[in-house]
Amino acid sequence: MNGKNNIAIGFLTMGLFMAYGFLLIYLRDFAPGKEEWINSYSIGKHFESRLAHVHGNLFAFLNIVVGYLLLQFSDRLKNVKTISYLALTGLLMPMGILAEIYLGAPPVFVLIGAIAMTVSVIWLGFSFIILKLNNDK
Repeated sequence: MNGKNNIAIGFLTMGLFMAYGFLLIYLRDFAPGKEEWINSYSIGKHFESRLAHVHGNLFAFLNIVVGYLLLQFSDRLKNVKTISYLALTGLLMPMGILAEIYLGAPPVFVLIGAIAMTVSVIWLGFSFIILKLNNDK
């Protein structure tokens, strides 16, 4: 795994969360009881669903960027596979929020995903610092 899966899954995930955005627009503008939905803007399921939508698209985009960078620099970076898997595991965060909203799942998936994505981004950042330092020698 050298980044191609991150790019493919990133685009697919982004498409799904973009489509989820259409559901949110429907709930806000057209659904029966839309006033109740609008009034709960900053609390409950409304707030959580917006968090999932935003983080889903952000984490999908991060996977696309991480995947691209891993592909371009895979011959010069260490731990490419681990960084790739961590970024993909990060998608558990927005999926976990949706699982909480619709399935009553515990927040463990949100935490695992958030930690995994954070570690992957920081690890990749340090990898590029090390690459730069090695190239400056």
